Amino acid sequence: MIFIVSDTHENVPVIKKAVKFMLSRSPELVIHCGDIISPPVLTHFSPLPMRFVFGNNDGERAGLTAKCSELGFGEIDDTLELEMHGKKLFAYHGTSFRTLSSYIESQKYDYIFTGHTHEVRDEVVGKTRIVNPGALFAASRYTIAELDVPTGAIDFIEIER
Repeated sequence: MIFIVSDTHENVPVIKKAVKFMLSRSPELVIHCGDIISPPVLTHFSPLPMRFVFGNNDGERAGLTAKCSELGFGEIDDTLELEMHGKKLFAYHGTSFRTLSSYIESQKYDYIFTGHTHEVRDEVVGKTRIVNPGALFAASRYTIAELDVPTGAIDFIEIER
């Protein structure tokens, strides 16, 4: 089971609540789809097995890259591609609708995780399932997504403000 989060925008009180919830579920991995904002925010995710992609508001790229490395989160880039349980996963913030559409149209991935809109999305296009977990900032509801990769069972969990 994995979690997908996005658009946390330094909202530390809500990030702490989300991290506490995710820790209680012992995820294999947590993928953050961008808009972290600043390197110090990454420390709040340190108890979790994390991977990150850059969002359009992540201006401190060098600092975020260094902090991800320091915390053992692996590389951070504009996209993330990995395989889990025989499924191809891809993460991209979603800054460019055209770019996101091209990844979806490629039909190379079982799952594409995205953010940017601050709106929950769960849609299947061809063989690809597109998941946007929503946001933990500037949204009517603060949400994250919990996904069982092999079965596709998904739950969008609201995090209290």
